[in-house]
Amino acid sequence: MSVPRIHNYLSTDTPRYERLRRLAKRFPELDVSAITTCLSMLRLAQELTEGYDAHFSRHGLSQGRFVILIHLLDAEDAHKDGWTPAELAEHAGVSRATMTGLMDTLEKDGLISRENHPSDRRMYTVRLTPKAHAFLQGMLPDHYRRISALMSPLSETERTTLQELLAKVASGIPALKNP
Repeated sequence: MSVPRIHNYLSTDTPRYERLRRLAKRFPELDVSAITTCLSMLRLAQELTEGYDAHFSRHGLSQGRFVILIHLLDAEDAHKDGWTPAELAEHAGVSRATMTGLMDTLEKDGLISRENHPSDRRMYTVRLTPKAHAFLQGMLPDHYRRISALMSPLSETERTTLQELLAKVASGIPALKNP
């Protein structure tokens, strides 16, 4: 098992740092600390995405398909009678077209069923199949152990602090996105 490139997150890459310092002389708006912190977050996000992709692919899933299965499982726990595709798309944060593709593959794999909506014949609801229940029963314990292992270097207090810090960073995203 390879060791993650932790040094990328904890220390400055000297050539890159020096390059940023030179650029800061030309562009006084350049905040070297802000750039290096943002680059560290981007690298971590990329590695997290790659890790999740590898993890889910071992189970024949994508992140999107997993999210749908979890939403449907939660709906059952909340005694909700399934979800419409539009509700699923909204809660998963994807377009309806993307949702259709995700549902098509989940249905093809026998993990969901589409049934007539109880009160509107123009719509249908999506539910987990018995195969999905068995699949999730086998997959979720491993998934949750891996997430716990990922976060195990942090104490509960550090996790709370990290969540608060990430929320602060997220509050600045409009400055990047908006014109």
